[in-house]
Amino acid sequence: MKKVLFIITTVLIFCSFKTENKVAIPSGEKLVFAGSYNMSGLMTQLAQVTLSTDIVSTSKNSYLHLNCELATYAKWDKFFKIRDLYESYVDPITLKPSLYKRSIDEGGWTKKEKYVFKGNSVTSTAKKRNKPETTKTFTIGGSTQDVVSVMYKLRTMDLAKMKTGQAQSFTIVFDEKQIPVTIKLLGLETVSAGNLGSKSCYKLSIGAKTDVLKGKDKNLIYLTADTKKVPVLMKFSIPVGTGELKLTSATGI
Repeated sequence: MKKVLFIITTVLIFCSFKTENKVAIPSGEKLVFAGSYNMSGLMTQLAQVTLSTDIVSTSKNSYLHLNCELATYAKWDKFFKIRDLYESYVDPITLKPSLYKRSIDEGGWTKKEKYVFKGNSVTSTAKKRNKPETTKTFTIGGSTQDVVSVMYKLRTMDLAKMKTGQAQSFTIVFDEKQIPVTIKLLGLETVSAGNLGSKSCYKLSIGAKTDVLKGKDKNLIYLTADTKKVPVLMKFSIPVGTGELKLTSATGI
């Protein structure tokens, strides 16, 4: 299950290509997904993933708060209960992260993380259950994102100017380390998008330098082919099976 959760977060990790400055991520947006995993040949819904945005202000700055919650449905809690929270606080215009927090509880296994971004460095603090707290500082590139903010960053990219087959490599930070990732445009495809109806979508494949992902062009994300670029479907393939996230509800977009 932990590998499944890694993929769910990995599909939120894109950052490069020329941006469309006129596009902004709205405060008050809420996207709800049904998370399914292939069990004995059947795609079975196990969890709900909710993405939401709001503005948070301090005495000096205002940030766009990006919130990602993952929870198994009640009927599955007795088998493997998951309650995960991922948060990113970013500049409302550039989406550059200032603070990233992660709090996970997966079958009783817990971990809390906090990443503070300053210039080209990140200081991470992590605390696993029954383990001492650790702190680590490492250097990052100017376009490096965390796993939450990077999906929103992707939605500001000028995907309409990309050619089918075009790919780009970049870096994210996750689990106190940097991970090289590549995305490739595979074309357009019509996809069911919950309460939004059927939508023409950009189809993008994900590749990462990790043994968690499996297969060529098997890990995918679909974004509506309009100015909002709402994520409506994500598919993943790992050594122990396949799964997907499907949009069920979109409000405030």
